[in-house]
Amino acid sequence: MPRRNRSRREEPRGDVSRILGGGVRTESYAGGRWNVRQLRGGVEDRGYTCPGCQQRLSARTAHVVVWPADGLGDVEDRRHWHTACWSARERRPPQGSWR
Repeated sequence: MPRRNRSRREEPRGDVSRILGGGVRTESYAGGRWNVRQLRGGVEDRGYTCPGCQQRLSARTAHVVVWPADGLGDVEDRRHWHTACWSARERRPPQGSWR
C-alpha cells in the first residue's frame, strides 16, 4: 500500500509562538500589535533587563514575554517584562534598549 504524502504545515519564519507554546494573547501598544505570554517562575537563574524599568528581571520570578505580532520578528525580538511594568507601559514607556 503506498504511503500517503501529508503536507507539512508551513509556518512563517520567525514565528516564535510554536517555540513558546500556547497561552499567547495579542495586545496593542505603541501603534502595533504584540504577542504576550505570561510565564511562571522557573528554576533556571537566567537574568534579563526589563525594558519598562531597566531593572534586573530573574527568570525565577513570574513575568511576561512580549514580541511583535506581525510575524516579522524572531526570537531575538522577544523582551521579558515585569508584569507590573507591562501593565503600566502606557504611563511609563520603555527606556534604554527597547524604545
